[in-house]
Amino acid sequence: MSYFRSVLLVFAASCSYGVLSTFVKFAYAEGFGPGDVSGSQMFLGMLIMWGIALTVGKFQLSAKQWGLLVVAGTTSGLTGLFYYRALQYIPASLAIILLFQFTWMGVLIELIIEKRKLGVSRLVALVFLFGGTVLASGIVEEGLQKLSLAGTVLGLLSAVMYALFIIASGKAAPEVNPYWRAAIMLIGSVAITFAISPPHFLVNGALADGLWRWGILLALFGAIIPPLFFAIGVPRIGSGLASILGAAELPTAVLMSRFVLGEHVGGLQWIGVIVILAGIIVPEWLAVRRTKETSRTAS
Repeated sequence: MSYFRSVLLVFAASCSYGVLSTFVKFAYAEGFGPGDVSGSQMFLGMLIMWGIALTVGKFQLSAKQWGLLVVAGTTSGLTGLFYYRALQYIPASLAIILLFQFTWMGVLIELIIEKRKLGVSRLVALVFLFGGTVLASGIVEEGLQKLSLAGTVLGLLSAVMYALFIIASGKAAPEVNPYWRAAIMLIGSVAITFAISPPHFLVNGALADGLWRWGILLALFGAIIPPLFFAIGVPRIGSGLASILGAAELPTAVLMSRFVLGEHVGGLQWIGVIVILAGIIVPEWLAVRRTKETSRTAS
């Protein structure tokens, strides 16, 4: 796999996450609820992922490895549940901005876990993220009264869960084959999703009524393509550049909400999106640059 193709894979994986909210909104418009949507995504994603994993061979895993991966997978399931429920109350363009708060939440969680101090570059990034969020949320243009409290809380909870999912993904049995890791983690995602929203769609005819279309699309773009493409591309290009390319999810979601769903996105909101992207990309770009300079000096 060439370096350029690896970059394209990671970029495509990030963009695929960005289209999910649009599919969810379309599914809601057809009368399906968040439990049906998230449940069908995780369930169909698990079936497809296990079909792929079984083709790459069998691997011996300990009970501890299974347990860690299943528990880690519950954070992904909770991310989907909170995020999709938030989309019932707020526009897709705002929901993705709230979800993107995982960037600074993840930094703070890691600082607490590893007992490290906040560096200057990370502090500057957090300032950019907070400032960009205020602009992108529409508070400046429309005021707080236009914001849904339930939607905002659910959106932020999805960000917390996504931050925990990313941390858990990096720490839970990293030695296991990536295809099997993704398949086992989806068991946890399905379990927590079904525990909170029982899978009525399996017996009430919702799948035959059209839910299967959205379930497959969400499974492909949310549960299959991103983890597979990340597993292939990130080891080749490094986590720093992968973090920069990962920011493509935000503009993709906002563009889809504006031009496909027809949601209003004001000028200040676009500026906010740019500021948020700067808060994510600039620190990672500087870190990648420092790493390259250090490598040149050492050689």
